[in-house]
This record gives sequence, structure tokens and C-alpha cells, in this order.
Amino acid sequence: MTMMEKLLVSACLLGQPVRYDGQSKGILSDWLTTLGVEGRTLAFCPEVAGGLPTPRPPAERQGERVITVTGLDVTREFDHGAELALALCLRERIRFALLKEGSPSCGSGRIYNGRFEGVSMAGEGKTTALLRRHDIQVFSEDQLPELALALSLAATAAGS
Repeated sequence: MTMMEKLLVSACLLGQPVRYDGQSKGILSDWLTTLGVEGRTLAFCPEVAGGLPTPRPPAERQGERVITVTGLDVTREFDHGAELALALCLRERIRFALLKEGSPSCGSGRIYNGRFEGVSMAGEGKTTALLRRHDIQVFSEDQLPELALALSLAATAAGS
């Protein structure tokens, strides 16, 4: 019997109102819905898990630090949330994550430039960086076909 790969998913992408502004960024995907029905998605928000409230002031990465628009250093909470995400992945043997692009926690290809100008740049969030250092593949909501292919290839490899 082949093991069905589980997937760590940003809670906001599954419709949970955990973003800094108290909103969600739920995505409509029959494929993702099916994975959820099969019990293969684990919703997780590293910022909330790390101890930050909802709503909360917007935050952006400034090098290794994460600073809110009001100047508060929330690096510790972001790092703690990333560590909890990694612990969950290790405990559940999760090798793939679908995380919110642009987020200072979850961005996988781009993040905001740290100056609160609404300008994004190449980079990754704290959680994405930590997961990738532990060989967990991270995809954004813009990469659902690539993620589906990676999961399919993993299932095929497990079955051979």
C-alpha cells in the first residue's frame, strides 16, 4: 500500500481568516479540495502559531529580522512559528508545502522589500527558508500544477 503524501497548507489559503488584516486568501481548487476531503491537507499559519494576534500590524522582512509597519521587531514570533511548522512536517512526515506567496513567513519566490512600499522583490519568508533547509519542497498558490506533479511523482516513486 502506498502512503498518501500529506501537504502543509497556509491556513489563509484554505479560507481561514488568519492574515494580518483578519482576512483569508482562500483559493478555489477542486484538486486541493479533494486532498482536504482525503484528509491530506494540514492547515497551518506560522504567524498565529508563533504567537501573533489576528488582526496584527503588517510586517516585512528586513534581512533576517521581521519588523512591523509600527517598528516592532517580531522576528522571534516569526522564527518560533517557522520552527513549529517544521516540527509538524517532521512529525507528520510531510515533504511538500503550499504556502502564501509574498508573505514574510510563507513567501517562496517573492516577499515585500521591507520598506512598506507595496513593492515585492525576489526572496523567501522565514518559514519557507527553514522548511527548504530541511528538504521540504515549498510551492506557492501560483504553482498548483507543479505541486500536483510533484505529489504525483512522489506517489509513483513510493509505489515502485
